[in-house]
Amino acid sequence: MSEPATDTDRRHLPDQSSSSKRPPEPGPRALGPWLLAAAVSVTLLMLAGRYGYHRDELYFLLAGRHLDWGYVDQGPLVPALARLLDTIAPGNLVVLRTPSALLAGGAVLVVAAIARELGASRGGQSFAALLAALSGIVLASGHLLSTTTVDLLVWLAAVLCAVRLLRTGDSRWALGIGLALGVGMLNKLLPALLAVGLIAGVAIGGPRRLLRDRWVLAAAGIAALLAAPNLIWQATHGFPQLSVAASISGGDSSYSGRLDALTLQFVIISPYAVPIWIAGLVALLRRPAWRAYRGVGWAWLVVVGIVLIAGGKGYYDAPLLLVLTASGAVVTAAWASRGSVTLRRGLLALGAVPLLLPNIVLLLPVLPADRLPGFVVDVNYDAGETIGWPAFADSVATVHRGLPPEERSQAVVLTGNYGEAGALARYGPARGLPRAYSGHNSMVDFGRPPADADVVIVVGWERSAPLNAWFDECVLAGRVDQRVEVDNDENGGPIFVCRGLRRPWAQIWETEVRHTG
Repeated sequence: MSEPATDTDRRHLPDQSSSSKRPPEPGPRALGPWLLAAAVSVTLLMLAGRYGYHRDELYFLLAGRHLDWGYVDQGPLVPALARLLDTIAPGNLVVLRTPSALLAGGAVLVVAAIARELGASRGGQSFAALLAALSGIVLASGHLLSTTTVDLLVWLAAVLCAVRLLRTGDSRWALGIGLALGVGMLNKLLPALLAVGLIAGVAIGGPRRLLRDRWVLAAAGIAALLAAPNLIWQATHGFPQLSVAASISGGDSSYSGRLDALTLQFVIISPYAVPIWIAGLVALLRRPAWRAYRGVGWAWLVVVGIVLIAGGKGYYDAPLLLVLTASGAVVTAAWASRGSVTLRRGLLALGAVPLLLPNIVLLLPVLPADRLPGFVVDVNYDAGETIGWPAFADSVATVHRGLPPEERSQAVVLTGNYGEAGALARYGPARGLPRAYSGHNSMVDFGRPPADADVVIVVGWERSAPLNAWFDECVLAGRVDQRVEVDNDENGGPIFVCRGLRRPWAQIWETEVRHTG
């Protein structure tokens, strides 16, 4: 006969009622997720050297030369990592992207681990891992050095700890949540959005006792302590990330805008996974045996609601969509094991080929860069931003060589965005180009042109009021030719030579040249 539970035992049990069941025990350990995670990492490493740097990677490399506890649009983690990797292997894309490939494989493992916590069989865990491995968010972010890849694993690790806390009732797992969120906020501030979602989810779906639990409060302290350097930097600089968020909300960024954010919910994992994650959401909210996990389902509803109302990027909540996919994989695997098993499993396999595999073609550099179909860039904007940077530098160098010798020696370059400045920092010295400056995001803090610089090659700006207001004259001197047919933000853009600075750089740099987005 079992002994009655002590008071200590009860403190570590999930809240239960007469109408609910205790959460199922974790499923058996499975080898399949490990094999799939390894396949993802190896594939990403094999493709890491194709195409070229992404605009953001070039920016991270520049930011890494100006290490700080914060930047206008991110924390210090990825720029510091970029500097370390580029010091180890300068100019090596495979080395630069290795952490992302490993993080992507780790994300696949954590998704499977969440499914296991929910009671998934070995087949269910492998199915969850497969959906994660072929998901848009894992493949796209795992191919590039990106703050998104770090954020993905941070959110998933925090939710895994939350699910274990809710299953066992042992609130010491909250320390893991705090640790993950704190480290994540050194990358960017988005983990605070997850914290809001989890708190709101527990307030709505329970167990509400966690809101005053001492371990949960200790976890909040850990997160705040770890995030403090970045938060202090933001506070002392007037929280510039709010300005960036406002630009994103206004649609001045890729994957932004409420309609795009809503649409992305249905494709960022894959169209195939939509009914699966919807089933997972319903199960989290309605399944009696999963009553303890209702807060997780509510967390996604709260987070996606904030993203849509605030006009954030549609991939911000993608890690929680993977959590819903993990729970949906448990439901779907159980469904496929009942009734006409062959027919049901056949339907799942039949749908996977046309709806999952296109992610590989659309999101990874498997097609030749010089023959990249336009629809790939239409779907995956980032693909276009990894093509043609050396040729971009060549185009600017051609204009520079065309200047009279006396102007060539004193000219500087002004770019419209941080990627262009990063490309010229990477490829410009070998082409004899002068330093490139930009007012975009944290680039504005990395220095402004010398006071006597009044011959300026301007690229990435349309001929508009700002240029006419800053210079006596601006003439079209060339256009960017990336030597491939790709529709990105640079190809075909004008290159101006501007002369006669009307006001000192010190007067216009912070107030007029600075821009965020």
